[in-house]
Amino acid sequence: MRKVLLWPMGMALVFATTLALAANTPCSGSKGGIARCQGDLFLCNDGSISGSKKRCPAYLGGGSGVPSAQRFSSDGGSCSCSSGTFCTGPRGGVYCLTPSGNKSYRRK
Repeated sequence: MRKVLLWPMGMALVFATTLALAANTPCSGSKGGIARCQGDLFLCNDGSISGSKKRCPAYLGGGSGVPSAQRFSSDGGSCSCSSGTFCTGPRGGVYCLTPSGNKSYRRK
């Protein structure tokens, strides 16, 4: 009678599952996770916006698939990330201000 070893196949399954779980997600690491959606962007728990190219409503399982409009301000003081208002810098970068006062740039 022949014995079949299932251990190597089981280890391959565990390894593949571990790799899938190790993939980066929006707002991972020091950003502390996703706080909420700000239009199509991810607002992270540290107050910054994620550089992810994924769309927040689609990623979190909601939304209609239609991109939402973002509000822009010419006044640098009213561009907080939590307000959903973005400013445009002198070289065309779009950013918002984190609670600590740092600029968090929106990815193109």
